[in-house]
Amino acid sequence: MELKKWLLFFLLLEYVCCNAESKCVKGCDVALASYYVSPGYLLLENITRLMESIVLSNSDVIIYNKDKIFNENVLAFSRLNIPFPCGCIDGEFLGHVFEYSASAGDTYDSIAKVTYANLTTVELLRRFNSYDQNGIPANATVNVTVNCSCGNSQVSKDYGLFITYLLRPGNNLHDIANEARLDAQLLQSYNPGVNFSKESGDIVFIPGKDQHGDYVPLYPRKTGLATSASVGIPIAGICVLLLVICIYVKYFQKKEGEKAKLATENSMAFSTQDVSGSAEYETSGSSGTASTSATGLTGIMVAKSMEFSYQELAKATNNFSLENKIGQGGFGIVYYAELRGEKTAIKKMDVQASTEFLCELKVLTHVHHLNLVRLIGYCVEGSLFLVYEYIDNGNLGQYLHGTGKDPFLWSSRVQIALDSARGLEYIHEHTVPVYIHRDVKSANILIDKNFRGKVADFGLTKLIEVGGSTLQTRLVGTFGYMPPEYAQYGDISPKVDVYAFGVVLYELISAKNAVLKTVESVAESKGLVALFEEALNQSNPSESIRKLVDPRLGENYPIDSVLKIAQLGRACTRDNPLLRPSMRSIVVALLTLSSPTEDCYDDTSYENQTLINLLSVR
Repeated sequence: MELKKWLLFFLLLEYVCCNAESKCVKGCDVALASYYVSPGYLLLENITRLMESIVLSNSDVIIYNKDKIFNENVLAFSRLNIPFPCGCIDGEFLGHVFEYSASAGDTYDSIAKVTYANLTTVELLRRFNSYDQNGIPANATVNVTVNCSCGNSQVSKDYGLFITYLLRPGNNLHDIANEARLDAQLLQSYNPGVNFSKESGDIVFIPGKDQHGDYVPLYPRKTGLATSASVGIPIAGICVLLLVICIYVKYFQKKEGEKAKLATENSMAFSTQDVSGSAEYETSGSSGTASTSATGLTGIMVAKSMEFSYQELAKATNNFSLENKIGQGGFGIVYYAELRGEKTAIKKMDVQASTEFLCELKVLTHVHHLNLVRLIGYCVEGSLFLVYEYIDNGNLGQYLHGTGKDPFLWSSRVQIALDSARGLEYIHEHTVPVYIHRDVKSANILIDKNFRGKVADFGLTKLIEVGGSTLQTRLVGTFGYMPPEYAQYGDISPKVDVYAFGVVLYELISAKNAVLKTVESVAESKGLVALFEEALNQSNPSESIRKLVDPRLGENYPIDSVLKIAQLGRACTRDNPLLRPSMRSIVVALLTLSSPTEDCYDDTSYENQTLINLLSVR
């Protein structure tokens, strides 16, 4: 037992130290870009067209510039404050990526200096685009990255809305401070190392006023320390913390072992808190058995999960017989068993899958939600075992792509989409740290006896700080569900799950696989995303989508609802991750398509309303 506990500890140590990476802190809903108006952009419409990626209207700009716009004409050589969302990019800095439709003759230099008035740089354009410097095709989509800031609580908590401001000839610190009616030292503190008196060319961040003309305070709970610099997590500090835990465990493991042994013998429940001291989560099964904590470090790491012996699992599965086998995945075989009065599914994993084992164990012992599969316990004798609640009706992929099962009604498909979205929204929005599933697909959405969906298989889950993103060197997941930024560069963010969920929406409509073999050649394949993109681009998308609907549905589906789900799938699978909706907005959109008696978010955020409006268009 002692060897087992130390093995688990060093596996955890390796896992945490190898996965601690530098990340941004969460961004903010709105930042402002100070756009310097040249004579070629006197019409407000011309300027807002440059910001098409956030669907700006003229009225959005006018409310921040009431004294600078007259009948939608703009004064030349003036500055307009353009509102835009500010988020974390590549886990390195805060910014936003606009989409610009290139004109003939455009170069990175002209786009940066003329079109976007030096709010971006040639270096940023090269980094986020693959076009040749002097060979940008006409009408090509160019990603234009603009830096932003959300404030700095170490400087002041009085300011939470900031302007990305380009210093031009004649600007200096005191003039800018006087114009903004702010203290010059305050501005310098927000921009350490910047020489406001140099010729020009630097980007600085200045507190800005909202649409009512007031400065917006910084609320640390929402934005924290959010500047354009990345915030690192000291890996060494985490490792030292775990070594301290190691000493703690060695000192107390005998005492804790005696407690756990007594608890097992008497079927009593003990609960512990994790090392962070966070509140306990309640995990109850249909049998009413209470969960027990494991011994030693295992107890600290996997609080509220039961530890089973190998003998108990072997007996319950008839020595892991073929008759008890109910499935097989990339990391192990799944067996059916009844344990301590409860129906369970036992995943037997190879020792080589220790990283995946620890990852899933860590996630599911700290994250509990109605639409996430429930972990009951584990075993580390002989092999690695995870014990889950048994889900009666298998997985969504079996219903959509298999045989021998009755097809889902359309209303059931929408409900399963909503259930799955709620589960993913929970790990994206309501946990600290944020978790990214990284293997969302129809085979990992389980269907219970009431035909409700539960997200499962968290072996590839990645944790990040809120609002952050990371760079992944080892590509994992399932082909056909991977977004381009992940497949090509290994970039990880919650939008990886959003893309995969969009593919699942297409599967719910068509019952087709994520990757299809073409008729012309079995060696060639076509993605479901491309298939639906072609259909939605037709002059009559309703008829084109109708041809893709699962034929087993017959005519028993509302085409308006199907089209809206297809449009939602399209929004989820945009190439640019910054243009994909959040899982929260997806839940809101799906609620508008589900039963009118469903509970609904009281959420009127810009993103949610935009998505709802999209789905309201016939």
